[in-house]
Amino acid sequence: MKNAFIYSDDFEKFDYGPEHPLNPLRLKLTYELIKAYGLLSLEDVHVVEAKPGSEDDLLLYHTRDYIDVLKAADSGLMIPGEERYGLGSGDNPVFKGVFEGAKLVAGASLQAAMLVDSGEVPIAFNIAGGLHHALASRASGFCYINDPVIVISTLLGKGRRVAYIDIDAHHGDGVQDAFYRDDRALTISLHESGKYLFPGTGFEDDLGEGEGRGYSVNIPMPPDADDELFVYAFNEVGPPLIERFRPDIVVGQLGVDSFRTDPLTHLNYTTNGFCEVVGKMKALSPRWIALGGGGYEITNVARAWTLAWAIMNNVSLPDELPDTFLEQYPLDGFRSRKLRDEEYREQGSRKKMMRDEVGRVVARIREKVFPLIKPQMLQT
Repeated sequence: MKNAFIYSDDFEKFDYGPEHPLNPLRLKLTYELIKAYGLLSLEDVHVVEAKPGSEDDLLLYHTRDYIDVLKAADSGLMIPGEERYGLGSGDNPVFKGVFEGAKLVAGASLQAAMLVDSGEVPIAFNIAGGLHHALASRASGFCYINDPVIVISTLLGKGRRVAYIDIDAHHGDGVQDAFYRDDRALTISLHESGKYLFPGTGFEDDLGEGEGRGYSVNIPMPPDADDELFVYAFNEVGPPLIERFRPDIVVGQLGVDSFRTDPLTHLNYTTNGFCEVVGKMKALSPRWIALGGGGYEITNVARAWTLAWAIMNNVSLPDELPDTFLEQYPLDGFRSRKLRDEEYREQGSRKKMMRDEVGRVVARIREKVFPLIKPQMLQT
């Protein structure tokens, strides 16, 4: 069966402005590097042109008044009262095309979901998706429409059990908020601790409420945590919870703002830990909808998501970046000419403190969360 890669050149039009950290060039770079490695011409790859979602799709999560304000903001002109909806600030500027761009990203994620849910493909990847901070009536953290929530809500409406795994450096607060009282969706977020990083949420004792108690799982990581700690935390929590929950579909948010050279965060991951976790995520997923996410050093984004797409297609790539690609994009971040990062590990007393903290968090989750997840029996 073919895997689906969802893309549109129009993603580049979704431009927050020259001073904003979220640069749409990162999506074009990713597409071009994947193409340069021949990963879009594989026999088992289906490239799908992204199409915008409808207003009804957006209303699966977002409020009518918020959608109306965001639609009015599509002109690029200031809207009276926009600040009440999180618009107009440095994080979430109003610009021409903001609503159309948000619909396109959400529509692409829904296309991925429909292809996977129908059984047409086992894996679909929308690199423009994963905008996990948007709330029902408010833009937040560079995110206007929460496409993961819309995808999960659509799948729940079809009776599917969904696990959401988020490895972005920032807590997936919007997704957690949407399903905090719902035991049909299991949300797992590994992120830099909210003590140090936006949005200031996602602590290990945030477990969900009511029927959803135990189904919101948070693994806050200390600043400077490296690949070793990242992989350890994921392995200790992710596989056993997925085995108990037994989702029909996994939705994965693959943000790479957790990398050492990202300008907005304080983690020390590299492509090495990222690829190990992505590979494990693939192995855990009966069917997999993969979404992009954060990443503000744009060459990290291109390299990491190219590696992720290769993992999804069981392809091993040479480490030397293609000359044709480098000639077109001679950016500083590609100066090493290597697809993969060198390994990096923290050392000394600081590493011991981090290891102790991650161990404490993992132990707390295993003690408090694991007993709350109702084991599902295998279908026969």
